[in-house]
Amino acid sequence: MADTKLYEILGVPKTASDQDIKKAYRKMAKEFHPDKNPEAGDKFKEISFAYEVLSDPKKRPIYDKYGIQGIKEKSGGGAADFSDDLISQLLGGRLFGGMGGPFGMGGHSRRQNRGEDTVHPLKVSLEDLYNGKTTKLQLTKSVICTTCSGKGSKSGKTFTCTSCRGMGFKIHYRSIGANMTQQIQARCNDCQGEGEVMDEKDKCIHCAGRKVLSVKKVLEVNVDKGMKEMQKIHFRGEGDQQPDQEPGDVVIVLQQKPHERFQRQGIDLVTTETITLTEALCGFSKVIKHLDDRELIITHPPGEIIKPDDIKGVVGEGMPIYKNPFEKGTLYIKFEVQFPEMNFSSEAKLKELESLLSPRPSIDLPAPGAEHVEEVDLVDYTPNERGGAGGGEAYHSDEDEEMGHMHGGQSVRCANQ
Repeated sequence: MADTKLYEILGVPKTASDQDIKKAYRKMAKEFHPDKNPEAGDKFKEISFAYEVLSDPKKRPIYDKYGIQGIKEKSGGGAADFSDDLISQLLGGRLFGGMGGPFGMGGHSRRQNRGEDTVHPLKVSLEDLYNGKTTKLQLTKSVICTTCSGKGSKSGKTFTCTSCRGMGFKIHYRSIGANMTQQIQARCNDCQGEGEVMDEKDKCIHCAGRKVLSVKKVLEVNVDKGMKEMQKIHFRGEGDQQPDQEPGDVVIVLQQKPHERFQRQGIDLVTTETITLTEALCGFSKVIKHLDDRELIITHPPGEIIKPDDIKGVVGEGMPIYKNPFEKGTLYIKFEVQFPEMNFSSEAKLKELESLLSPRPSIDLPAPGAEHVEEVDLVDYTPNERGGAGGGEAYHSDEDEEMGHMHGGQSVRCANQ
């Protein structure tokens, strides 16, 4: 039975033309190149070996008649760039997997030749995520030139790049020590990694041989109610186009802008309301303007005291649930109590407050001047004040200062023995 493994590697029939072999090689070389797919080193060697044999007018007939063994025997061991191990592996079939390997039945790659996705961030407000919004986004993308149908030239003729021999890259060797060299693969600058070049006079006048044109595209982005920060919206097949390649997607990533009144926690909303001490003690009614401009009236009955940092909830007034916008989370309200800035030093006012609230507890104080008794003063807390609480330098002894003068003004501490 004829050996067809090299044709299977490139995914072409044995009757494939030189141009078909070249195109198949370029597609697969881009997909399995070590720069793009570091784990596919062995697969890339297979592809390169198959292309070198099948693109050579002398080696291909030998392979068609005698197989890989014939290449090894009649061509001096095959190409100089490929080791005997690779050829032995191909002879033994150890690089070919079954259905679970990189190649399935028939040797064709199961991975699609697909372009990369294009990602665009879209800043949205919390109101947009609550109410939903439709916005238009303009972007620039590459599309296949219609004048040359993606060929890049009038005739469609291309020539193998002589600089890289159609491989799209060059291999350089760099000495890294005694009897040691490093192999480096770099894209060919003459063909820009395409593996082929075209006559300058034959190039398409519209795309200048690039095969694609840049155009502006306007996408209508629907931000649905309840969507979240970093949620993605996909536009299938709207990515950059390239010849012989399926275009990728345009992916819109939502980025929520900070809100001055509300914070989102999943499907819930949190806000803060400041009330007076009188309202905290005697009850209140307040208006909260929601994200959809509705005005919610919240009422707290007299006699039920609101303490500082108390949290109350309003069920069904949180964020809409994505794809089920008629269901909503809870709106949580955290209350801050603002105390009055009044002078209550008058004994009459103090007695009046005590009569309304509760009397101050009376305790037996130790006699001033008694042993182990000392009166101290309360001062306002200033976090960064030197010598204040938590200042870190509240204690500084005269001994430390004296030691500092002895060492050029720098304080020195002795290490524990």
